[in-house]
Amino acid sequence: MAAVFLVTLYEYSPLFYIAVVFTCFIVTTGLVLGWFGWDVPVILRNSEETQFSTRVFKKQMRQVKNPFGLEITNPSTASITTGITLTTDCLEDSRLTCYWGCSVQKLHEALQKHTYCFRISTPRALEEALYSEYLHQEQYFIKKDSKEEIYCQLPNDTKIEDFGTVPRSRYPLVALLTLADEDDREIYDIISMVSVIHIPDKTYKLPCRILYQYLLLAQGQFHDLKQLFMSANNNSTASSSPSPEEKNADRNLLEKAGLGESEVEPAEESSKDCVVCQNGGVNWVLLPCRHACLCDACVRYFQQCPMCRQFVQESFALCSQKEQDRDTVKAP
Repeated sequence: MAAVFLVTLYEYSPLFYIAVVFTCFIVTTGLVLGWFGWDVPVILRNSEETQFSTRVFKKQMRQVKNPFGLEITNPSTASITTGITLTTDCLEDSRLTCYWGCSVQKLHEALQKHTYCFRISTPRALEEALYSEYLHQEQYFIKKDSKEEIYCQLPNDTKIEDFGTVPRSRYPLVALLTLADEDDREIYDIISMVSVIHIPDKTYKLPCRILYQYLLLAQGQFHDLKQLFMSANNNSTASSSPSPEEKNADRNLLEKAGLGESEVEPAEESSKDCVVCQNGGVNWVLLPCRHACLCDACVRYFQQCPMCRQFVQESFALCSQKEQDRDTVKAP
């Protein structure tokens, strides 16, 4: 029997070899092109195709109410010698504590202590975490729902005109907003907001601005508050002023994202139209570039941001479909 098999194999050996080679070719081609659904690393795939095939994770956005609001009034007139004017807008009675010349290292150590040691919910807690590594302190009481202008200035006897060359060991001004009433700290998840402010001086004359804002949560986390880059409307209608209904819709969208109008990139008039289809409303934020430019229908087709071409690692929706339907019903 074995002899018959060997004779048969000898007679048909060219066809046998051709069949084996053809089978190997089909299997190899399937692995390279991913026909079998196996994630097999193949050197023939370039890095762009590999990165493009990565899965985009969609995050569930958690809506948190921020009781604190802080912005700079007339930043062009602010300086170390003339002082700075801050405008507060808080939902509850709060305290504004300003630390001039705060140590950079001690501030970031204090933020870590908020996570691992104790909660920074009062000015005294931050002072203990800073070990008094600041030059001057001012404190003001802020009434709820009152947009107050607070003028802050270093005392003349300090004789400080600048904080040295870059990199600096001290921030010019650190503003801490905390809730004045202890009962309010049980209501809000955010119990404090730390704002790091750059103020121009004779050595470093860049315009006055808020460098960082950290939201401190009662559970021990702290988050860096960053801007969202909204798509700009370049149509011919962009020159015309938006209607009050459009302004209210944009304001509601920003509030759901946890941002105020001053925290969005002020490039041009914001548009609520998707940059791809120009039909659906913008509802998805792409990370890490933070561009908010796609609607619910278009986001599923993009693994690269259509604005900057950066690969999308994560994304989250500004509001759910139910909230969109509810806003549409309220619009008329």
